[in-house]
Amino acid sequence: MPRRAAAAIRRRLRAICLALPEATERETWDIPTWRVREKIFAMETEDEGAPAIWLKAPPGSQEVLVGADPQRFFVPPYLGHKGWVGMRLADAPDWAEVAFLVRRSYRLVAPKRLALLVA
Repeated sequence: MPRRAAAAIRRRLRAICLALPEATERETWDIPTWRVREKIFAMETEDEGAPAIWLKAPPGSQEVLVGADPQRFFVPPYLGHKGWVGMRLADAPDWAEVAFLVRRSYRLVAPKRLALLVA
């Protein structure tokens, strides 16, 4: 993927993640991670050389997403066994869906008071 396209994806992810209450960005393991009160709710990484994001998901969601669309969703290494889901972003992602999944991940990680602020 061209650098320009990858940079545009990162800018879009950053805007979605940092719009959430008290969200911060920190590079960890040489990748951007987004956190709320030091708890990671999203990570940008690569899957087979293309941009991807890893997100916390509620119980059963990983299986549903990966089962419904394995070209777009995958079980990420390291966190997949904890229910996290990976989403490939290289081929014109549905940014409304990305934002929905990021907000859902945030609500699962954030303190209840902050989670209630996010629709």
